[in-house]
Amino acid sequence: MKELDLLKKDWQKIDNSFVQVSETEIYKMIHKKSSSIVKWIFIISILEFIVLNSLSYLMPNEKISDSTIVELVISLLDYLNYGVALFFMYLFYRNYRSISVTSNTKKLMECILNTRKTVRYYIIFNLVLVFLMSVVMFFNEFIIEYTNDNGAKMIITCLLMVFFTAFMIGVVWLFYQLIYGILLKKLNRNYVELKKIDL
Repeated sequence: MKELDLLKKDWQKIDNSFVQVSETEIYKMIHKKSSSIVKWIFIISILEFIVLNSLSYLMPNEKISDSTIVELVISLLDYLNYGVALFFMYLFYRNYRSISVTSNTKKLMECILNTRKTVRYYIIFNLVLVFLMSVVMFFNEFIIEYTNDNGAKMIITCLLMVFFTAFMIGVVWLFYQLIYGILLKKLNRNYVELKKIDL
């Protein structure tokens, strides 16, 4: 009986060692994939910044409005956009550095959650910015039609601007869902897998 008990204990040790090895391998694989995803989020944010700003510089530099207030607000929103975009790029880079050097499951899960939060805030900021720009343009068109004292045209302009705002927000949301949404889904799958290991 003593020999049988010893054999059982030996088998349990062997089983535990196999589980440990497999969990370690799974962690390494998830860590590598997660680090790669976060790196791509950082790269895409840089490319997005370069492409969008290059396009804006290629466009003719014309006055959008005769109103000084409208021009000032548009300039302020532009500077805000540059500043916040650069800040988010820094956060994406910090997330990438953080996820690259992490060495345990809980810390990796925390890094994944932080990255997902940062991307969501980034998307929300861009949607709010599109909305604010649309409101400014709406206000500009409203002033033009109001000064021309054209009631019917004013109503049509208002409806068109509402439709345009909804359309632009929808396009931007879809763009971010296609680009960042796919990467976030992959990160979420990694998080679920890590949760299983951590149990």
